[in-house]
Amino acid sequence: MSTDRRQFLGGLAGVAAGAAACSLPSTARASEKIEPPEAAVAMLYDTTLCIGCKACVVACRESNGDPPVVRDGIHDSPMSLDADTRNIIQLARDEKGNPTSYMKKQCMHCVDPACAAACMIGALSKDDQGVVSWEGSRCVGCRYCQIGCPYNIVKFEWDSANPEIVKCEFCQHKLAEGGIPGCCEVCPREAVIYGPREQLLAEAKRRIAADPDRYVDKVYGEHDAGGTQVFYLSHVPFEDLGLPDLGEKSTPETVRNVQHTIYKGFVAPVALYVTLGFVMMRNRRVNEARANAESAND
Repeated sequence: MSTDRRQFLGGLAGVAAGAAACSLPSTARASEKIEPPEAAVAMLYDTTLCIGCKACVVACRESNGDPPVVRDGIHDSPMSLDADTRNIIQLARDEKGNPTSYMKKQCMHCVDPACAAACMIGALSKDDQGVVSWEGSRCVGCRYCQIGCPYNIVKFEWDSANPEIVKCEFCQHKLAEGGIPGCCEVCPREAVIYGPREQLLAEAKRRIAADPDRYVDKVYGEHDAGGTQVFYLSHVPFEDLGLPDLGEKSTPETVRNVQHTIYKGFVAPVALYVTLGFVMMRNRRVNEARANAESAND
């Protein structure tokens, strides 16, 4: 048996094992609430301090080697997150269309991320600091992570022959060297800051207590969708910023409970995941072979 085939079958075994673990009839697992890791880091964005300069957008692009987006002849002017844009400043508007606030949008680094839960191969995962990152060697291009993300953050390189999943990863290469995310390095007003999650949560609550008329009385991300590692303070309703009301349960926690109720260890989910894993790994190899052939003909 060839090495490639052994690796392929090994991957399928991992899919089956993961699916089997997910379908175990364990009440404790079904009702489990994921907590932030002890060393969890975070960002805190304060809308009342942001002036919309977009220095963070440029710094993010430069830090990650992403090309500038040119729109209508204007350099570096993305309208939304895309395959070349991991972080963006947008103008929030109220229900009448009136501008009310600036809004920084990037991956929320959920405590219990739906994107990672949706990935059958484990291409998306959290490290010991809680940063959600993507591992290309494991990705089969199914894009379930895009569908699973409740914040519509995850993007895909549709124009690439060897596409990647694109999202903020807290500039992990900078963290590894003792630095901080590029966006937090350059903000002239410190509208976005970086640090330990618990410290930033305490700082956010301190600001609300010190100036209650300035802020909505809530730290978005403390409990929302199971908690996130990007917090927001705002002077306008969070809905105006495009932050949805998702309740306090994460999507994966809800799914775990539903799955436990419906299947109770039934083998159907295992068979489904193995089949999907086989098809997607096969398609990935076909696409890579096609891309290599096209490159050789150029």
